[in-house]
Amino acid sequence: MPTREEISREILIAKEGAQDTIRRRYLADLHAHTGRNTVLYASAFNSHRPVPDYVVQVTQQDIQGFMAALHGLSGDNLDLILHSPGGSLEAADQIVGYLRSKFTHVRAIIPQNAMSVATMIACACDEIVMGKHSALGPIDPQITFPTSSGRFTAPAQAILDEFEQARQEIIANVAAAPVWIGKLSNYPAGFLQICSNTVQQAKSKVADWLKAYMFRNDTEGAKRATAIGEWLGEAKNHMTHGRPISIGVARDQGLRVTALEDDQQLQERVLSVYHSTVLTFEATTCVKIVENHNGKDWYMNVNVEPAAGARKA
Repeated sequence: MPTREEISREILIAKEGAQDTIRRRYLADLHAHTGRNTVLYASAFNSHRPVPDYVVQVTQQDIQGFMAALHGLSGDNLDLILHSPGGSLEAADQIVGYLRSKFTHVRAIIPQNAMSVATMIACACDEIVMGKHSALGPIDPQITFPTSSGRFTAPAQAILDEFEQARQEIIANVAAAPVWIGKLSNYPAGFLQICSNTVQQAKSKVADWLKAYMFRNDTEGAKRATAIGEWLGEAKNHMTHGRPISIGVARDQGLRVTALEDDQQLQERVLSVYHSTVLTFEATTCVKIVENHNGKDWYMNVNVEPAAGARKA
């Protein structure tokens, strides 16, 4: 299989639009090797281009891409290639429900990063395939809210912890109240309850999905699933939301993870799909792809200028 540099040269010397033909060829080759339905879901979140965060995240719009990519596929198995920074929990819930209604065995393949909500989607699969270079991520929810200086994003658990700190300090010293009131006044009504609900929902969703799929034949599955959900969703375990979780750590925590390196032929084909996808993002205005091994696909294109749109092919 070719290296990233070789794929890049292949694209550069080919005619305009060759990146689509080349990427589809590698997807078809991966399908031929595994004999499994294959769908790529990837976004340009680590692109060198200045792409707005919201367009590369998992959103409700992505369900349209999965509907297009899954149309016409037969069989009860699926390999889902995931490369995403995460996004909306509600969108992930809808995507998982759709995928699991159509396939009895789903394998998540992580060529580099499946973070946050993308990690949750991987946990709704029967098996996860990761390389030594791959990473999952913590699922502690991030909350964006308006402040006097603009919109601000913070971990939901950190907001709850800060409120508890304020409560304890005010109990100990009433004179501290004005300082904290000024800071906490930025929070909208019901905000703390939203934070609490979101944290619990992320943990419980992962636990429920693990019990239903990855650990469904495991007598200790319920216990393991709950422990993993708690561990992934507890911000204090990870310190930062973007902290990478390697294959070794994922295995140590009990996730069912297969090493990509165990099958050299599979590894080469997966990385060829990944490299050609990243090069597609670099060579075009495309920022998100949902595509199957038959070439049935859905794209989102965004110019560097703040004009955005979707193209369906």
